Amino acid sequence: MRTDDFDYELPQELIAQEPAEPRDSCRLLVLDRSDGHVEHRTFRDVGDYLEPGDLLVVNRTRVLPARLLGAKVGSGTPSEALLLRRREDLDPAGLVWECLVRPGRRLKLGAQIEFRAGAAQAAPDAPVVLAAEVIGYVDDSRGGRVLRFSPADGRTLDEAIHEVGKVPLPPYITQYEGDDEKYQTVFAMDEEHSAAAPTAGLHFTPELVERLKAAGVRWAEVELEVGIDTFRLVEEDDPTQHVMHTERYHVPQAVVDAVRQTKAAGHRVVAVGTTSVRSLESAWDADAGELVAQQDATTDLYLLPGSKFHVVDAMITNFHVPRSSLMMLVSAFATRDQIMAAYQEAISEKYRFFSFGDAMLIV
Repeated sequence: MRTDDFDYELPQELIAQEPAEPRDSCRLLVLDRSDGHVEHRTFRDVGDYLEPGDLLVVNRTRVLPARLLGAKVGSGTPSEALLLRRREDLDPAGLVWECLVRPGRRLKLGAQIEFRAGAAQAAPDAPVVLAAEVIGYVDDSRGGRVLRFSPADGRTLDEAIHEVGKVPLPPYITQYEGDDEKYQTVFAMDEEHSAAAPTAGLHFTPELVERLKAAGVRWAEVELEVGIDTFRLVEEDDPTQHVMHTERYHVPQAVVDAVRQTKAAGHRVVAVGTTSVRSLESAWDADAGELVAQQDATTDLYLLPGSKFHVVDAMITNFHVPRSSLMMLVSAFATRDQIMAAYQEAISEKYRFFSFGDAMLIV
């Protein structure tokens, strides 16, 4: 197995730059793992492939406006910080974060950044809303830094972030100028913890959710705080040498109970998105042979072809970036040959790819 085995050529025009409107009008490719058969539908038809008693498990995380645009103190050089992970081990007050910064080489230890009202377009005399100092390095080659933030004028850090921050769209979305709320799921929680959206959930509308529930499909919610490394390619030639990023996740006891009831009744657990898959499979206790509740746990679960799935029976997902760990996860759930064939058919049929793109159901 080589990383090249999960590569494919994608025409640039198939990278979706805006979401479908309405959300559930996007296309749906259905892949049957039993024989590799593919069908082409619309996402609002997903209920045709679900049965009363099946359990949909979604990731209810919400995206933080984690992209902060400012300027380096002293030089005025435009500088950007992308919030990745709160470092409560370094500061229980929550003012210290791991971030990706640009330009990384110019932001050395002790460098300071100011974020003003109006963000990147702020005038030099605009009031400072938030300041930050570089106090450490994390993955220096990628611009990883540890920043200590100082909100101005009695603001909390969350207030300051919401005043100057932007939702961090993936780097391949370059033309979107619409509502940031379109990059949130309709069932997202109020609290914001993620640096990226659980994009398989973006296709659901409130009406579709209610219609599925009315048809007897059950609903459960986990939370996995999606990190920006979700979009990082596997750079090693041997994918088994790749080191997965760590993400915080929560699987409540109510979800454990719902999964057990679903399995006992002979129905399926259908994970909405790879983050829901990783949450459920991370909560599997191999020693006990059962799913167990997890609160504020961390996972670096890496699912490759040959991995065993203990909980998930079917999966709703998007079309993923070549050479990514997500390509390997879906190839582990189906087979590599089935996934690559389905992707080639999707390209031929001009499906829209990646975060704002079309959907795939693997049964």
